Amino acid sequence: MTDLIKAIDPRGLIRESYRIEGIRIEECRSIFLDWALFDEHQMPQAERIKMLLAHYGADAPDHPMTRVIKLALEEAAAPKRRGGRKGRVG
Repeated sequence: MTDLIKAIDPRGLIRESYRIEGIRIEECRSIFLDWALFDEHQMPQAERIKMLLAHYGADAPDHPMTRVIKLALEEAAAPKRRGGRKGRVG
């Protein structure tokens, strides 16, 4: 594992999810959320997600965690709705 991937996933949550036989997408979502909530890295989260996908997803395109990571990347790229005055005024 590269040093950068170790820095992005210091607790090895994403790495270990790929090693769990028969893991379901619901479990992958929970693991990913745990990773995202407790992630303290200087690199923007979307960049970290792209690196995880490139590192793990290429070898396991059908793995549930790959699907979760792809969905997270799509969500990170989607425009966010702004409420309140900023949403109306711009």
